[in-house]
Amino acid sequence: MTNVNQYGWKALIGSAVGYAMDGFDLLILGFMLSAISADLNLTPAQSGSLVTWTLIGAVMGGIVFGALSDRYGRVRVLTWTIVLFAVFTGLCAIAQGYWDLLIYRTIAGIGLGGEFGIGMALAIEAWPAKHRAKAASYVALGWQVGVLAAALLTPVLLPHTGWRGMFVVGIFPAFVAWYLRVRLHEPEIFSQKQTELSTQKISKLESFKLLVKDKATTKVSLGIVVLTSVQNFGYYGIMIWMPNFLSKQLGFSLTKSGLWTAVTVCGMMAGIWIFGRLADRVGRKPSFLLFQLGAVISIITYSQLTDPTAMLVAGAFLGMFVNGMMGGYGALIAEAYPTEARATAQNVLFNLGRAVGGFGPVVVGAIVSAYCDCFPSGDLCYRHGGDSLLSARIKRQRIKLSAVKKIQVFENIGVKADVFYL
Repeated sequence: MTNVNQYGWKALIGSAVGYAMDGFDLLILGFMLSAISADLNLTPAQSGSLVTWTLIGAVMGGIVFGALSDRYGRVRVLTWTIVLFAVFTGLCAIAQGYWDLLIYRTIAGIGLGGEFGIGMALAIEAWPAKHRAKAASYVALGWQVGVLAAALLTPVLLPHTGWRGMFVVGIFPAFVAWYLRVRLHEPEIFSQKQTELSTQKISKLESFKLLVKDKATTKVSLGIVVLTSVQNFGYYGIMIWMPNFLSKQLGFSLTKSGLWTAVTVCGMMAGIWIFGRLADRVGRKPSFLLFQLGAVISIITYSQLTDPTAMLVAGAFLGMFVNGMMGGYGALIAEAYPTEARATAQNVLFNLGRAVGGFGPVVVGAIVSAYCDCFPSGDLCYRHGGDSLLSARIKRQRIKLSAVKKIQVFENIGVKADVFYL
């Protein structure tokens, strides 16, 4: 790609690998919930809370580390966060019960909190302005690569390593990310801005103030939070429990469940790739509106399906439109805020959405407890066909509402231009 230097590609790869680690970690947790529940005798709500508190930790980490990176540097802070994640992910492998595992997952989530926001800021600042949406989409693809790897590797490795061994496996992407990042320097845009600000007395809370500096900016910030909340709630609520649902409701083996997830993720990857190019060509807002329309159509269609094969094929298109928009969030947020608040905006706004989305697994777990007789292990299950119909109705209403909210919110966040800050 023209006008992208070697440093730009290195920064992009370093960011994408870290985000891949994020996706890999959360999905292997989804695949391991049954095994963890059986071993530690957890309820469905407790199992779901392991994901929820990982994401709450990500919010805390995103707020703290985003501000620190705007002050001390993208690369420096990303190096700290990756070490924090690796240490406490390793401790998960020796957890003896629910509460110590919950603490380890929460602190590991704090380490994960910086990955999306700081990584996006690093990659976007290292690439030319006209290619920013592409850079954001490539980083977002990192997540999907991690999820795909988890879907394909977990069914193979879990029977041999157990859930404790899988946490050890989850450390290796962290080492790769750390190795890549320690060889990077800060982006020139960031370094220049730091030089300009070095003679000024800046408040430690200045980057947060810039998110709500005026009515228009506050409106954009709130709109982005709502958008990411709606998307993440649906994503985590469905994807975390889907392997168990496919197993108990449709009789899928662990391997078959992994393949279903892999097909859906491939659709997501295609959507992110397409979105990044489309957003750089026709603009951010038209691309979002087009994909949101596609999401509404595909969601309504998917909610009517009952045949497993049809669900498999439709799942790829559903993933393409619903999650393809991840390819644009990074660029949208980056361009709405100046350099001195860019990582803070990325981390705070996106991770607040992830925190809300983190309640998706808990809500699904609560529905499972309320509407079915669950196994002691906490597996997702259904008593009979009547509960299946009830579950389908609940899902149908939830996803329709989510899709409508996305369009309404985006229309109201007040985005008027495609490029704001260079």
